[in-house]
Amino acid sequence: MSSSGGLSRRRGAGGGAATDSASNSPSMSSTGGSSFTRANSESKVVSDPRDLQMEDENKSHPKLTLMEEVLLLGLKDKQGYLSFWNDNISYTLRGCILMELAFRNRIAMVKDPNRRKYPLADRYIEVVSEKLTGEVLLDEALKMINSTPEKMSVGQWIDLMSGETWNVMKIGFQLKQVRERLAKGLVDKGVLRTEKRNFLLFDMATHPVTDSAVKEEIVKRACQTLISRSGAAGGGAVPLADRESTIAFQQLRTVAMVCAAYAANVLENALMYLNHEMRERAYTKVDELLNDYSTFPFGPSANKSEIAGKDLQMEIIAAVLNVFTKMDSIL
Repeated sequence: MSSSGGLSRRRGAGGGAATDSASNSPSMSSTGGSSFTRANSESKVVSDPRDLQMEDENKSHPKLTLMEEVLLLGLKDKQGYLSFWNDNISYTLRGCILMELAFRNRIAMVKDPNRRKYPLADRYIEVVSEKLTGEVLLDEALKMINSTPEKMSVGQWIDLMSGETWNVMKIGFQLKQVRERLAKGLVDKGVLRTEKRNFLLFDMATHPVTDSAVKEEIVKRACQTLISRSGAAGGGAVPLADRESTIAFQQLRTVAMVCAAYAANVLENALMYLNHEMRERAYTKVDELLNDYSTFPFGPSANKSEIAGKDLQMEIIAAVLNVFTKMDSIL
């Protein structure tokens, strides 16, 4: 029941009883650490410290996840759907989920000195923080990894989440409708919109681009990484990240996005406006980036200061990219 004083709530802090008692007091503290403050004589606001912590964390992460950026590159702007002939993007998106969780410090390689005896993709991963991210797909994957008593490797998790397993006991690990759920998430973020299109015998929901500036920024970032002089083929580091940005692992995120887009067969959509010579340079560069970043420690083009002290997280990035190098699309 709402109080007569017009209490507005954020999250579920305190309890139902606290709502009524708060209406008769200028200020008080709930047992959960939330504070009730009188904004004026008619309304009060409940604030939860967890909200503030989440806001601080969100400042270190970009608006879009890796999966959303790769999906956006694959979508046709006006038609709002992916190519029907793309068989690689679904598998690649599952790998991006693991990389995004690693970037957000939710998972890492199991800390075992003997892990280096095994290939990157065969090393076990574990949850290092159960804190939810606020992204539905990421949180679903995080809960799944955390609830599994059996330790599994990067390669195994990508296969299981993609449904590529013959073990009927593990078919429940498959993440379903990933592309559609990512698209709906982008609709919620104001980047896409939803329309219905008729394809001869059936109707299908499509998601044309609404905010073209968001996709243009992704395309620009990919092109700068692949054809800029500082990152040109034949040596040289990837261009440094914006020093004023608060985004963690900004440079490495861009490299991971470009390599994932390549594996998913959607990178060409970012390079279609380049001339032939520049496209050839870009494809040569992305091959070099995959070679550098699919091993650990990373190759010479990596920004070492960006990843210092994060070896167990960064090994997951290298492991996923290593899996991508074995996909049919880039052999």
